[in-house]
Amino acid sequence: MLLKYLPTEPKIGFMKLRFGAFALSLVLIIASIAMVATRGLNFGIDFVGGVVIEIETSTKVDIGEIRDALSELDLDGVEVTEIKDNLVAEETGTTIALIKTKAPDAEGEAVEAAVQATASGILSALKDKFGDIEERRKEAVGPKVSGELLQDGIMALVVALGLMLLYIWFRFQWQFSIGAVLALIHDVILTIGMFAVTQFEFNLSTIAALLTIVGYSMNDTVVVYDRVREEMRRYKKMSDTDVIDMSINRTLSRTLLTSGTTLLALFSIFLLGGEVLRGFSFAMIWGVFIGTYSSIFIASAILLHTGLRRGSIGGGENENAPHGAQV
Repeated sequence: MLLKYLPTEPKIGFMKLRFGAFALSLVLIIASIAMVATRGLNFGIDFVGGVVIEIETSTKVDIGEIRDALSELDLDGVEVTEIKDNLVAEETGTTIALIKTKAPDAEGEAVEAAVQATASGILSALKDKFGDIEERRKEAVGPKVSGELLQDGIMALVVALGLMLLYIWFRFQWQFSIGAVLALIHDVILTIGMFAVTQFEFNLSTIAALLTIVGYSMNDTVVVYDRVREEMRRYKKMSDTDVIDMSINRTLSRTLLTSGTTLLALFSIFLLGGEVLRGFSFAMIWGVFIGTYSSIFIASAILLHTGLRRGSIGGGENENAPHGAQV
């Protein structure tokens, strides 16, 4: 019902706002880098090594009692968090807790054995104290493996950005690829910066979310670029600024509907998906917002500053030709 009150073809002058958007993005990028440098990221055990165990007790147990039971193990950097929003625990009168501890001090092949022994020690101590304990989740990663995972994650991001650069270059022109890749780098930096601000756990799921954001943002950008190229062929006398504004406006309904429905699903996962999916869904929610913004104000606006020449785009339609179906 709401959509029928909205204009079928809005005429928003996005390009008039581009310098303000550039300034905003520059400030956010500097702030993100500063936050990562000073505050750092809350790396999960995927990247620093350690043990994560999620347990459910058979009866309601105070979280302080769990900490007291683990204090006798002399663990390094142990954290115990109660998962309060779990519906199962509320209905059954139990306690669900997430226990994290760093990898134990050991060298060589002894590290992996020490990590496994730490996990077993935690479960044994809790069973001795509270009786029946359900092990809902257990992850144990050694420092060597975690370092390799971090390197592989960074490499995956770099390769993804490089392939996107080549794809846009071949499909459009190099001017388009510059705008698209700068927008993707913008999205990745701001997402990592947001994790430094919120201190959500940064783990392999976050890397997967970043790669998904790269694909999502690129899809948005390609849709706008396709329309820009089409309209530049059709309206040869119209200024580049007006053509880009018209292209964004003609794809705006598609962009908003796609982002809106995606966000509905992501908010549901964030609220109801549990602790394991929280970091992934948070990164995706932020990525959808920032990816939509960057496809309009970064990727498209940069086309005005890269010396794009219409003669090399090709095509020969005139301005009076009937317009094709909207995306």
